[in-house]
Amino acid sequence: MSLLRTPLYDVCVASKARMTGFAGWEMPVQFSGIKQEHAAVRTSVGMFDISHMGKFVLTGGSALRSLQQLVPSDLGKLSPGKAQYTVLLNPQGGIIDDLIVYDEGEQVTLIVNAATTTKDKTWLLEHLSGVELQDNSQDQALIAVQGPKAVATLQLITDIDLSAIRRYNHASGQVLGYPAFLARTGYTGEDGFEVMVEADSAADIWNALQEQGAQPCGLGARDTLRLEAAMALYGQDISDDTTPLEGGLSWLVHLDGVPDFIGRDVLVTQKSEGVSRRLVGLQLEDRNIARHDYPIIQSGKSVGIVTSGTLSPTLGYPIALAYVPAELAKVGTIVNVQIRQKTVPATVVKRPFYKAA
Repeated sequence: MSLLRTPLYDVCVASKARMTGFAGWEMPVQFSGIKQEHAAVRTSVGMFDISHMGKFVLTGGSALRSLQQLVPSDLGKLSPGKAQYTVLLNPQGGIIDDLIVYDEGEQVTLIVNAATTTKDKTWLLEHLSGVELQDNSQDQALIAVQGPKAVATLQLITDIDLSAIRRYNHASGQVLGYPAFLARTGYTGEDGFEVMVEADSAADIWNALQEQGAQPCGLGARDTLRLEAAMALYGQDISDDTTPLEGGLSWLVHLDGVPDFIGRDVLVTQKSEGVSRRLVGLQLEDRNIARHDYPIIQSGKSVGIVTSGTLSPTLGYPIALAYVPAELAKVGTIVNVQIRQKTVPATVVKRPFYKAA
């Protein structure tokens, strides 16, 4: 099956990006190099083509109320201009996907993962009532502008006062004269905005941002940045088989504020009795990099699994996320990771590994 291409595909190819298949899309892995792109986001400003992500619009007077039945976070706290990161849950309390809900007053916008767009759409259509869903996934572009200089750079080409938009808030206006939706959200651990526009305006905006100094970045740097910030990657760190309480997302579960949602009974039980495993952060020494699916060994037995791992470009040492038994999840605990034919020690550390000043 042929891969889909984003509205920025030609621009990325012209910039000599190395392309690869990802979640059914042909996407840039890197432009100038992962380390350089990573550093640009941490010290200046980088931009990512994330147009492959799913983009849904829900309309109907009961959109938020109906959606509330599917997520554990209290959507009643939202008001127009605000956003909520949350998760869709199955009846077992497992995570169907993580997503961001944007309250636009007359409508609700959802940004979901590219790999789960079809699955999410099917689930939503099956369970939402009195709501119309419009799928804009292939009709709109999404550009993430991230880093300490992201706001100042984007401000040069928009009429919106970005300083008035707080973290996890959003607004509509113009970017380079084109209609745009701007959200102060991101997946890098840095400040910045995600800019959603019609497909035919994406290349002009991308080029304008690059002229103002934004470094084009690919999926490689996006992954190392999000891991330093201990942000979960769906399909690796969280999945249909993990609950938000197991996956380090307990702050999304508002049992007191949401009396009824799919999977609630499972989370109530876990909250009361505790979970058997937890997702933790690990720090390793030297260049011992714990990769996805490497086992956690205790007393000669495999007791857990690494979900994500890399050599942190910012910190200079290996970091990882892993599921371990709850009794081994305390910060400071030493566990062992099997790396090829040897086991090496790893220390459970506080997350995130990196936090912007």
